[in-house]
Amino acid sequence: MTTRRLDLRCYLVTSGTDRRTVEVAAAAAAAGAGVVQVRAKQLDTRALLALVATIADEVHRANAATTVLVDDRADVAFAAARTGAPVHGVHLGTDDLPADAARDMLGPDAVIGLTTGTVELARWADLQTDHIDYIGAGPFRRTPTKDSGREPLGLAGYPPIVAATGLPVVAIGDVTPDDVADLMSTGIAGVALVRAIMQAADPAAVVRRVLTGCPTPTPAY
Repeated sequence: MTTRRLDLRCYLVTSGTDRRTVEVAAAAAAAGAGVVQVRAKQLDTRALLALVATIADEVHRANAATTVLVDDRADVAFAAARTGAPVHGVHLGTDDLPADAARDMLGPDAVIGLTTGTVELARWADLQTDHIDYIGAGPFRRTPTKDSGREPLGLAGYPPIVAATGLPVVAIGDVTPDDVADLMSTGIAGVALVRAIMQAADPAAVVRRVLTGCPTPTPAY
């Protein structure tokens, strides 16, 4: 597991590939978002690498404490870090590179997250704590951003997942700032937001609202 201190309370997953995407990521980091995950599934490898490096540089300037991860692509995270970009790891889906292989590629200090959404997947992740630092669990409710094929968890779905693993759990799936306090009461470590931040007129204000709903950082190690 990583030695990096993770603040998972407000976790931004980006959408888009233009300059505004970069600016929103930086604004979220400046406002206190603990993690920015770069997600751009439509880009080819070189274009994704360029976007990751640009976002990582801007996020680092805004807040060096913010962790920058790449969605799915451990190879891109490795390549970006190799060029000196402040990229800290990868968030893997269940069909991506296995976590142990990603750990071998990225090294002991990298941050590695894994997508789950059922008690069974949380238990499976818990068997890989040498390689995984946290899990994402969703969807909280249905979202057009990503179709996982799983039924929404709702508030009631999170306590069993939290109980099934010793890993920190991040809720995702159409989460809004109004949901944060109730979600945090289920035992999760934080919430991941996409549209609520990326489409906001004032992304920094959204981040601050999220952090108000979960004021105490939960260590992720």
